[in-house]
Amino acid sequence: MTIPLITGPLPALVDPRHAAAMSDTLARIAQGKLPATAQWIGDAVERRTLYPVERGVAVIAVHGLLVPYLDYVGWPWATGYNVLRLQLEQAFQDPEIRGVLLHVNSGGGYASGCFDLVDWMAVAKEPAGKPIAAVVDDACYSAAYAIASAADSIACPRVGGVGSIGVVTLHLDVSAALEKQGYKVTVIRGGAHKTDGNPYEPLPPDVLADFTAEVEDLRTLFISTVARNRASLGLTEEIAGATEARAYSGPTRLAEALRLRLADAVASPDVAATAFINHCN
Repeated sequence: MTIPLITGPLPALVDPRHAAAMSDTLARIAQGKLPATAQWIGDAVERRTLYPVERGVAVIAVHGLLVPYLDYVGWPWATGYNVLRLQLEQAFQDPEIRGVLLHVNSGGGYASGCFDLVDWMAVAKEPAGKPIAAVVDDACYSAAYAIASAADSIACPRVGGVGSIGVVTLHLDVSAALEKQGYKVTVIRGGAHKTDGNPYEPLPPDVLADFTAEVEDLRTLFISTVARNRASLGLTEEIAGATEARAYSGPTRLAEALRLRLADAVASPDVAATAFINHCN
């Protein structure tokens, strides 16, 4: 069994359908397998190659597994929140950049760092005075949707998807499997809650209640964040909460997403990108 993203009861903003691919991404990162397109972030900053530019529009990729920190720019499998902030800061400050296009294809990622980035985007974009469009290539779920919600508009292709405004965490209990193999693990703790969520013991009811409360707290934050970002477009906390973390993938569900104001248009990535670039010129 593969347990994606989770080394313990760690909350994640991820659509479960993309979790297996994200687990593969973690393996690539751990093995140091770099794609040819990857640049060390220091070189990218020095050379001002943090993103490609199309007719005065910065094209910033929100791709793959979203992680708090990454040393490289240009990974097709993963994007660091730290990298996104650097890219956006440069685009906002560059007088030659007239707009920012977020090219989104991600099933989500870690909760850690996501809301800090999105809150910063919501504040920083106003003085920058540059339009931001989120153009979905295929997937815009969970953490990726949180980021896209800070854009002025979200366009999604007919067979793409948005949403999954929720939080997930997993607990793996291997105690029975170990016992079957003849192993018994003794957990020695200093402090009653020091080893909460360890995989060698069943999860006690009070710890389950604590973890559930943590997940619900994060979901409440998620809901309020996207509702704040898209309030002018008609999304409310009531609507976002009532989705119950549903992923809206096209074509039928995508029409519902537009009605709920989770997205603004149905268009292919090429059409949506061209329209936005023309708008900025």
